[in-house]
Amino acid sequence: MTRRAERAWEWAALAVGLLGAAAVTRGHAGGWNDGSRLAAAECLVERRTWVIDDSVFLRPPADGPSPYPADNPFLQRFGTLDRLRIGGHWYTDKPPLSVLPLAAAYGVLHAATGDTVRGRPERFCRTLTFATSGAAFAVAVWSLCRLGRRLGLAPPWRLALAASLTFGGVAWSYAGYANSHILLLATAAALFAEMARPRRTAVRVLLLGCLAGVSYGLDLGAGPPLLAVTGLWALCRLPRRGVLLFALAALPWLALHHGITYMLAGTWKPANAVPEYLAWPGSPFVHGMTGRWNHSGVGAFLLYALDLLFGKKGYLPHNPPLLLAVVGLPVLLRRRPREAPELLAAAAWAAATWLLYAVSSNNLSGICCSVRWFVPLAAPGGVVLAVLLRERPAWRADFAALAAWGSVLAALAAWHGCWMDHLIPGYWVFVGLALLSWGLVVLRRARRPAPMPATLPLRGPHRPAGYHPSATSTTTEYGATA
Repeated sequence: MTRRAERAWEWAALAVGLLGAAAVTRGHAGGWNDGSRLAAAECLVERRTWVIDDSVFLRPPADGPSPYPADNPFLQRFGTLDRLRIGGHWYTDKPPLSVLPLAAAYGVLHAATGDTVRGRPERFCRTLTFATSGAAFAVAVWSLCRLGRRLGLAPPWRLALAASLTFGGVAWSYAGYANSHILLLATAAALFAEMARPRRTAVRVLLLGCLAGVSYGLDLGAGPPLLAVTGLWALCRLPRRGVLLFALAALPWLALHHGITYMLAGTWKPANAVPEYLAWPGSPFVHGMTGRWNHSGVGAFLLYALDLLFGKKGYLPHNPPLLLAVVGLPVLLRRRPREAPELLAAAAWAAATWLLYAVSSNNLSGICCSVRWFVPLAAPGGVVLAVLLRERPAWRADFAALAAWGSVLAALAAWHGCWMDHLIPGYWVFVGLALLSWGLVVLRRARRPAPMPATLPLRGPHRPAGYHPSATSTTTEYGATA
């Protein structure tokens, strides 16, 4: 396939991602999480301050258009409760870097049209959400398609991989609201696509460092482990000069995040990890603050850790193709493919993020679809699935069965929105059908007779005269000689 044709497939994936994001983008804030981010963006542009005291997302107007859904009286009355009380003023509790893209989009909109949030809240929410979360979702689809190309998948399977992890999981529902999880999915997918490059120029290494640094500041739960894992990968894969370039590219983003946090909250650690800033009347976080040990014992911790993955909000049942990635990873590592460092990096980031939240939380990420903290983990899952589909073509039927039912769950989640306070309708039925379909595929493969060997036997009376093992070769599916 020509280079132009390769690019055409990827541009098609980007276009599909944009269309999918546009289909689910909402014209309101759906909960505390996105309301808090949009409040900070509003005040940064209109008042040049991080203080959100006068934001319509903090104090919705009693008369006039509201930025919250009409069928949610609690939000209509109280606004966002994702906030910090610092020095007598209200601030968002979200990382500064996750707010800056929203502020940049609002700055462009405000300068071009003169519209304000109070006058046009529906237009404000829809435009800013699509410009940030929607664009990030499309970048994630595009990056996962590029990842499949660099890991040796044929074009149809690249698109299937990208679609299964975005339109076949909960990520699609998060594209409809302003949040940092979908932003981190985009940067992580782009990061792993760059890590899969066989050749890395200085510019590409700088890009890797920038992506890792931005990821650190977008989400202070999953971002720091990603930077640490990527740094270890760089030490193994890059020359000394490359490691230095990587660090220099990541450093400014870390300085920007911590500099703004210190300016606002007087601390180098996350501002929402300071108990005093959450100890205001009516705060829902006084007894359930994430970021510290939150369990009565080891048994409770283990049950909660499993609940994060497999329970009623568990991340893996909500994203069925990733179940195949979990099963396939040990199989791949035993074969020691050339992408072993990338596979280990992907697995290490996913495991570290899971364990970090298992230790430091107890609320399954609050009111949302599945566990929102794990939305970015579709990116490392893509690394595993891409190599698995290449190395084990017989497992593609397993992947197709799980992806088909995952798309049904994803469509229902996108319809209801990510800030839902209930299970996806029919959730356990669809999860059961996905597992049943997968089991039937495995059973059918197990009953299939084993294929004839591709090479002649090394021993026995049927070996031809003059035969020597080094003179034989096996042709793989992609035409390479092994």
